[in-house]
Amino acid sequence: MSASRPPEGRQPPHGNPPKTAGHPKRSPADRETSAAAGNRSPGEEPLATLLIESSPPWLFSMAFHMLMLIVMGLIVYVNIPSKPIELTAETDWADQEGSQLVFDTPIGEPDVPTTAEHALVTPDNLPLVDSPLAAPGDLELYPEGTMSSSEVQAPQIGMALSGREEGSVKREGLIGRYGGNKATEAAVKKGLAWLARNQLSEGAWSLAGPYGDGVPFEGMDNKASATAMALLAFQGAGHTHRGGSFRSNVMKGWSWLLKQQDSSGSFFQFGMNSHRFYTHAQCAIAVCELYGMTKDEAFKGPAQQAIEYIVKTQSPSGGWRYDPGVDSDVSVTGWVVMALQSARMAGLKVPKDALENVTRYLDDVARSDGARYPYQKNGDIRLSMTAEALLMRQYLGWKRDDPRLAAGVLWITSPENLVDFNRDRNVYYWYYATQVAHHMGGDYWKRWNKVMREVLPKQQVARGHESGSWDPNRPTRDQFSNQGGRLYVTCLSICMLEVYYRHLPIYTDVFRR
Repeated sequence: MSASRPPEGRQPPHGNPPKTAGHPKRSPADRETSAAAGNRSPGEEPLATLLIESSPPWLFSMAFHMLMLIVMGLIVYVNIPSKPIELTAETDWADQEGSQLVFDTPIGEPDVPTTAEHALVTPDNLPLVDSPLAAPGDLELYPEGTMSSSEVQAPQIGMALSGREEGSVKREGLIGRYGGNKATEAAVKKGLAWLARNQLSEGAWSLAGPYGDGVPFEGMDNKASATAMALLAFQGAGHTHRGGSFRSNVMKGWSWLLKQQDSSGSFFQFGMNSHRFYTHAQCAIAVCELYGMTKDEAFKGPAQQAIEYIVKTQSPSGGWRYDPGVDSDVSVTGWVVMALQSARMAGLKVPKDALENVTRYLDDVARSDGARYPYQKNGDIRLSMTAEALLMRQYLGWKRDDPRLAAGVLWITSPENLVDFNRDRNVYYWYYATQVAHHMGGDYWKRWNKVMREVLPKQQVARGHESGSWDPNRPTRDQFSNQGGRLYVTCLSICMLEVYYRHLPIYTDVFRR
């Protein structure tokens, strides 16, 4: 028996044979066996095999390390941070209710890339436009683009309604730029959800219910007004009959509301006479906005007809009140002027004379050289009427640096007149003051918005059947609780929180290149 190899199927008694440095030496007998397995005679082994067997161990070590150096030299090491880098933008007036939204995409860029078969050539002599509110056309340009109106139809809408689209980069950019946050947007969504839950089967909304704290008497209900206010809240957040999360609610609402317009163009059919022009103006604002947002021809006729009814019922004093062509007050006139402004935003025809008559009326009732206003001529000065009148002044052409405007807005945004549910609660005043301050911008807006965007979401009902609404009687009673109830205060509150994108500021340069 040979001692060099154990019998087949048996292992050495003491484990593996001892290892030696380098390659193990092979005996002649091993080579003969290997050669026989490959059908070669002894001495005919491949040259590579002989070289490997005869090479010293250090040669293999050197080759291995050279190979490793080459591989390491080809590897690119990337230093990946252990946690994502976060970029934050801070302002001296941000609150803790939600973070500012900041976007890299320039405001005004299209959300979806567009292509053209031919290059677009832009003339070098185009006139400068002071305001995105002015719809382009062959019209004379007035200060801030707010007095451009004639019988000539503008070929396209202005930009004032272009930031509302749900989920658009424009809207998100405007929220961040003008001080909105996650809390304000969450409150808007909750408020719209409450409105959707309380829509009547016929498509309308009611001031009386089916929610709690509606108007106290059935005779005070006004479905046309309630429906218009609800639709304004939905449209303010970009929801139309063509798109948006609440598309079906808007579609049903308009299916009902359009049936309320009579052959004269009026949306007011019956109810308290004092509601006539409030109702019509709110409906006119809503239909003009919807046409401006969608350019749906089905709404163009009703919108233009509503404006024509407004123009022909203007009183000799230049405003509107309860009866067609009879009297004027700042409150009703303010809603009507917003309807005229919405028509202009949509490119509809608004006679220049109608706007000039409003200016004449405001000049007649103004107090403190135009900085403050009463409800009617020679009446007591009111915060709410001042805010409403100054908004009209902004749309009718007053420049931002007008000392009368600055003095009025300074009073509105003084600490004692900011949003406060525990003192002189008046959502009507807040609604108009929010718009005026937003258009003014600067410190006026920062001062107002810092309080408004924190207080308003906190007072929204958080739980129960009325979650998403605002209670008209708690923690204190709103000044118009009995006249409007829960739906009224909720709709105006939602519109206030949509202010960041609902209308672009008049004096803005947000779309300038």
